Amino acid sequence: MRVLVAMSGGVDSSVAAARAVEAGHDVVGVHLALSSAPGALRTGSRGCCSREDADDARRVADMLGIPFYVWDFADQFKDDVIDEFVAAYAAGETPNPCLSCNEKIKFAALAERALALGFDALATGHYARLADGELRRAVDVDKDQSYVLAVLTDEQLSRAMFPIGDTSKPQIRDEAERRGLLVANKPDSHDICFIPSGDTRAFLGARIGVRPGAVVDAASGEKLAEHEGVHGFTIGQRKGLGISGPAADGAPRYVTGIDPASGTVTVGTAEDLEVRTVVATKAIWTSGIVPDGPVECTVQVRAHGGLAEAVATPVDGDDGPGIEIALRTPLRGVARGQAAVLYLPDAERGDLVLGSGRIAATAP
Repeated sequence: MRVLVAMSGGVDSSVAAARAVEAGHDVVGVHLALSSAPGALRTGSRGCCSREDADDARRVADMLGIPFYVWDFADQFKDDVIDEFVAAYAAGETPNPCLSCNEKIKFAALAERALALGFDALATGHYARLADGELRRAVDVDKDQSYVLAVLTDEQLSRAMFPIGDTSKPQIRDEAERRGLLVANKPDSHDICFIPSGDTRAFLGARIGVRPGAVVDAASGEKLAEHEGVHGFTIGQRKGLGISGPAADGAPRYVTGIDPASGTVTVGTAEDLEVRTVVATKAIWTSGIVPDGPVECTVQVRAHGGLAEAVATPVDGDDGPGIEIALRTPLRGVARGQAAVLYLPDAERGDLVLGSGRIAATAP
C-alpha cells in the first residue's frame, strides 16, 4: 500500500514510520506546519510543530530513506482548532483541541489530500489499535489515545493506521534507540501544542479580553469575588478561584457552574459536582451503525480518567443525533465541551470504542 505517515518529529510517529517501511509499504512522510510563525525551538516538553520538530522529522525520514514533505495547514488549523478552542472557552465550555485536530485536520483535511494524491492510508503515532476496522484502546493504557480518536467515523478509520498501538511507550523508545533514531529520548510534548508557555488563561485572555463577572457561592448566593472572564474557569477547578479561602466549615470550594451570559461562576462543594446524567450531541458511532436501543458500556468523560459504568441511549435532538448517558455511579468534574466516549469492555482484545458525543449538559 501507499502510506502517508504524519511525522511530528517525536519518537512515536518516527517509529510508526519505521514500522510502515519495515512492513513493505510505499511510505512518504509529511510534517504538518500548523503555525504561521513557528518558534525555532521547543521549550522543554511544551509545544510541538516547531522548526526543530520539522527538522527532526526530516532527519528520521532521511534515515528511513523515504520522501519527506512539509505541508502548510496553518490557516485551517487556526480556523478549525484554535478559533474553535477560544470560542468554546468564551461560551463557558472546556474543549479538547486534540479532538478537533484529529477530526478536522489529520483525519479530514490531511487524509483527503492523501487520498487525492493516490495514498491508500494515513498512519500516525497515536497509541490506539485497529482490529477489523474497530477502534480499540492501546496496549499501553497509560498512553492510550483512543479517547481523542473517538470522533472518527467508520470511513475515516477504514483508511487509518496506528502502527504502535500494540506496544508500550518504554518499548517504543527502546525500539527507536535500536533503530538508531535520534529522537529516541526526545521528551514527549505536553499541554496544548499551540500554547507552548502552558499559560492557557493568558492565551485566552489575550484573545477574548476582559469580561468581568462574579464568583458566587452555590448555597448562599453570596458574592465571593470578581473575575475577568469565564474563560479562566472550568468545572471542577479548585485553585485560582480568586476567593479568600475555603467555606465556613473548612471544606474546599470547586467550580460547579459557569454562566457565560451573566459572567457568573458558581462555586460549591465536591458533592455539588456529582452528576448522574450526561447529554451529548454530535454523536459518532465508530461502526457506522447506530444502536437500536440502550447499550451497557463504560463512559470516559475526559482524556485522563473520569470513567464510569453507564447505559447509553441514542437520541435525536434539535442539534442532530445525540446520546443520553445514565451513569451507574456519579462522576465529578464533568465539563461541557469535553467528549463522552463510550467503550465496550473486552479484557482479551482491548476495550472497543463504541462511539462518542460532545457533552452539552449534565444533571445530578
